[in-house]
Amino acid sequence: MGRILILYYSRYGAVKQMAQYIARGVESVPSMEARIRTVPAVSPVSEASESSIPDSGAPYVTLDDLKECDGLALGSPTRFGNMAAPLKYFLDTTSSLWLSGELVDKPAAVFSSTASLHGGQETTLLSMMLPLMHLGCILVGIPYTESDLNTTSTGGTPYGATHFAGENGQNAISEEEKRLCFSLGKRLGEIAFQLKKTNLK
Repeated sequence: MGRILILYYSRYGAVKQMAQYIARGVESVPSMEARIRTVPAVSPVSEASESSIPDSGAPYVTLDDLKECDGLALGSPTRFGNMAAPLKYFLDTTSSLWLSGELVDKPAAVFSSTASLHGGQETTLLSMMLPLMHLGCILVGIPYTESDLNTTSTGGTPYGATHFAGENGQNAISEEEKRLCFSLGKRLGEIAFQLKKTNLK
């Protein structure tokens, strides 16, 4: 059984919902399962700390989750065209995996949600790609054979799945966005499965 780690930070729930649609795509691939994890919020108050177990939702990620996965997807809301600080903070703790090469040749994808349609969706995806490249991952996007990329009036990019949430988060995930999340998860699962099968020979 192969495993895809879907790691996200979500402030208002949209990125969390996207992670679930991506997980469905992963698990549509025979012999692949999705493991959903999140990261704790960070605080400008140095004494503040989160509980080691979240009150609800996905468990917090560990470095072992990254070691044990056969592929991963990173998701974040946009913060001035960049990934959110909690996800970046966690990624900054992965230098031991960089040194050991634990993530080399594992396929990886990215996804994001923004308040405005042109609020940094693609640059946020690119910001998440940078540490993945340093860690040696193989980046997986959404090809234009997915017809929704040509017709969507909401989110969706070839760099990864996106969602246009609206200024107050009022926009539900559109049907196109759902399908693109699913297709990204499925493609990630398929590629991870093929790579795992090749390495087992």
